Amino acid sequence: MPLKGWGASMVELHGKRCLVTGATRGIGRVTARELAHLGAEVIVVGRSETRAKETVDEIQRAVSGARVTYLVADLSSQAAIHALSDDFHRRYDRLDVLVNNAGAIFMSRKMSVDQIEMTLALNHLAYFLLTHLLMDTLLAAPAARVVNVSSAAHYAGRIDFNNLQCRGLYFGWVQYANSKLANVLFSYALAERLRGTHVTSNALHPGLVASGFGFNNGPLSSLWFLLMKPFSISNEQGAQTSIYLASSPEVEGVSGKYFDNCRSVGSAPASYDVATAQRLWEVSEMMTGTPPPNPLPDFREGE
Repeated sequence: MPLKGWGASMVELHGKRCLVTGATRGIGRVTARELAHLGAEVIVVGRSETRAKETVDEIQRAVSGARVTYLVADLSSQAAIHALSDDFHRRYDRLDVLVNNAGAIFMSRKMSVDQIEMTLALNHLAYFLLTHLLMDTLLAAPAARVVNVSSAAHYAGRIDFNNLQCRGLYFGWVQYANSKLANVLFSYALAERLRGTHVTSNALHPGLVASGFGFNNGPLSSLWFLLMKPFSISNEQGAQTSIYLASSPEVEGVSGKYFDNCRSVGSAPASYDVATAQRLWEVSEMMTGTPPPNPLPDFREGE
C-alpha cells in the first residue's frame, strides 16, 4: 500500500519518468516503490544486478501495473557512470525526476577505481557527473526535478581544497560530513545555473534512518549503528522527503532549497558561500572531465 502522510492520493505521476540511484535498499528502495505507486515509470539503479532484479520484482508485486526496470552501475566508478548514461540515452529521450540517493560512509580510507577517495567519489562526484551526463534528458522534459539526498551531517562539514581527499589522518565521519556539505553546495550551484529553465534542484536530509547504512565497515561500526536503531526512523519515514520533492505540486518550480521533514529549512552557513560553491564546481569538473556539451552557464556572486 502507498505510504500515508501528505498524500500519495493527492499526486499523480502518470507519464513521468523517474530515475533513483541507490534504489536497491533503504530509503532509495522505498522511494522507487512509492514513485511507482504514484504512477511514475521508475528506473532503479543499483550496483548489484541480483539486488536490482529483486527490487524490481518486489515493486511489481507491491504495485499493480508498475512500470519499473533497472540499470546496473557502480557509481564510485566514473566509467560506470558514463556507461549508465549511455545506456539510459539508448533507451530514453527524457527524464522528469533524477533522485541522487546512492551514498555510503567509510570508516577507513579507501580509493575508488579512479584513484579518488571513496567517500568523495561516491557521495559527491557521482551526483555531479551523473547529473551532468543526464542534463540533456532533464532539459527535454516539460518540467524536471533533481533531488539530492544530503544529510544534517553537512552542518559539521568543511570543504578543504588543500585536502579534499582526506590524506593523512582519516576520520570517516568527518569525510562523510564534508561530502554531504558538497551535496548541498552542488544543489545550490546547480539551481543557479538552471535559473530560467524548467529544471529545479534541491537537497534534503532524510533523518537518522534505521537501514543498512554503515554496515559496510566491520563489526565495531556495525555495532554502533545497531545501538542507534532505537533512536532511528524507518526507511518509509526516511524516504518521505525524497518522495515529496520528487512528486509534490507544492514544490513545483521551487529550486535551490534544503528540506528536512518535507519543509524548507536553513542549511549550514558554509553551504551559502558562493565562492566555495564555484570553486567546488570547477574542481569537480576537473576531477570528472566534465562538462559535456550542455547549456549550464557559469555563475558568480551578484550576477
